[in-house]
Amino acid sequence: MSEVVEVDTSPIGTSRVVIPGMGAIVRHAWPTIIIGKVIPVVLFLAFFSWVGVSSAIIVALAWSLGVVAYQRMKGERVAGLVLMSVIGNTAKTIVALLTGSLFVYFVQPTISTTLIGLAFLVSVPLGIPMAERLIKDFCPFDDETAANPELNRFFSIASLLWAATSLLNGAVTLYLLLTQSVTGFVILKSFLGPATTGLTLVVGMLLFKIRMERAGVNVIFANRVGATS
Repeated sequence: MSEVVEVDTSPIGTSRVVIPGMGAIVRHAWPTIIIGKVIPVVLFLAFFSWVGVSSAIIVALAWSLGVVAYQRMKGERVAGLVLMSVIGNTAKTIVALLTGSLFVYFVQPTISTTLIGLAFLVSVPLGIPMAERLIKDFCPFDDETAANPELNRFFSIASLLWAATSLLNGAVTLYLLLTQSVTGFVILKSFLGPATTGLTLVVGMLLFKIRMERAGVNVIFANRVGATS
């Protein structure tokens, strides 16, 4: 049986990077979004209408903590999105239970989102761009692509982009909190997060492609995560 050899069709003298296309990213990321974002919202709304605020808050947090504990016990990598959700839910739950204020519970994510945006911003001059971990959650790379120096330099640009969209998310969230009912706010906010993340990914991929092509690097969009051609 003859061996099938992969042919690199990149122009001579250029390097290449292989990244998943948007369809591949969505297929790879949707379980994390469902587990880390959608289910906690559904649990909160169900218990909020059934038994009240305190129980809804505790159940939503218990779910997130349970997911992290399960993944750690199985030896799986905990996604950055899940970790961010757990940190945010823990902080706002403690404050809400201490104050007894539902407004405080909902305003906490706004503060957290703003602080996260500032953290992305500060991570760039510190030389540890936070976008690297999140991008690899949604868009894992093959070994050759991960070692490409142009990709690693792009993480700083992506961190600045994530900082901008996080700060925008925080501002819109505050507006919704001040103008919507509890149920309306929770539903709209659950769509705002994925929409902001999706916008960041789309703009980031376009900027990435432009930057790579200017550097003489051929960008190949794969049909599946982890594909090398």
